[in-house]
Formats: sequence, C-alpha cells, structure tokens
Amino acid sequence: MSKSKIVQTRTILLVKLVKVLQMRSFLIFFIIAIAVATVESNSEVDALHSWRSKLTDPNNVLQSWDPTLENPCTWLHITCNSINSVTRVDLGNAGLEGPLVSELGILANLQYLQVQRNKIGGKIPRALGNLTKLVSLGLDQNRLSGSIPETVGNLRLLRFLSLNSNKLTGRIPNSVIELIHFGHLQIMNVSDNHLAGTVHHTNKAGR
Repeated sequence: MSKSKIVQTRTILLVKLVKVLQMRSFLIFFIIAIAVATVESNSEVDALHSWRSKLTDPNNVLQSWDPTLENPCTWLHITCNSINSVTRVDLGNAGLEGPLVSELGILANLQYLQVQRNKIGGKIPRALGNLTKLVSLGLDQNRLSGSIPETVGNLRLLRFLSLNSNKLTGRIPNSVIELIHFGHLQIMNVSDNHLAGTVHHTNKAGR
C-alpha cells in the first residue's frame, strides 16, 4: 500500500473515531440532562409533598398529589413546563389550613404561587425569596402573621404581590418597596393588616 493511501486510510479512521466520540459525548450529555431534570422533578415532588403533609385538606383538593410519581406534572392545581418543572401552583379558595413551608423555595422555575382565600397561617418563609422567576404571589385573605421577609425583595420579576387581609405586622421592607421603583412590580396590596410606617409614592418615569 502506498504511503498516500496509508495516510488517507488513517485520516478516514480518525474522522470516524471523532464522529463516534462526538456521538458518545452527545449521549453522555443527554443522559446527564435527563438525570438532572429527573432529580429536579423529584426534589419538587418532595417539596410539594412536604407542604401537603402539613396542610389540612377538608375538600381533598390535594388528593392527586402522589409522592411516588417521578414528577408532579399530573397533579391537579399544578402546571409544569416542557422539562417537567413546576411553573404554577393554583390553590386559591381551596379550604386549606396550615402553614407555608420553606421547601417551596426549591421550586426554581415557579412563576405563579396562588393560595389566596384559604386559612394559611404562620409566617411567610424567607425561602420564598429563592423563587426568582416568580411573577405573581397571591397570599391574600389568609391568616399569615409576622413580618414581610426582606427576601421578597429578591423577586425582581414579580409583577403582582397580594398580601392583603392577613395579620402581618412591622414595616414593609425597603427591598420590597424597591421592586416598585426598580423592578417590575405593578400591583402591591398590603391593606387590612397591622403594618406600620409610610410608603412614599415615586413615579417610575421620574426615577
């Protein structure tokens, strides 16, 4: 075999080897991506089931929340995105009684948390400040007490914040007020609580 043919043969073999390695790399990446998505989904199942275990549910609205499933996307009142990660929790006017839990902060892709008009009590967990993709937080008409955590100010994409008709005390944190001036917050209702202090209105156009 001539030297040129040997070089050509080796080149062809090298190209094939590179293609095989690329395919293997893609498969490995794909498997890792699936594993990460599965772990994330499982952690969301754990977080939501932990919350369910602390709630009184007289109307059985959480009956479909089966902790043995790989992800919570088939549960009622839950909406997921294309990678089976929770984006909405809609539990308004469901007759639920009990606390919010810190584990809710695990729901990294959550955009809507709506639990208004229930009997949710206790404090607002600081961990809700981890929900940085949250657009709407509806906790109004419950029995929440204590202060508004300053970590709510981490929710830079938040547009709607409803905390009215609870038993909240203290001042509205500056970090939350800044969401109006420097974030995307359009509506904030904190009426009918026991809050103190004043809030100065500033036109966004005039910042």
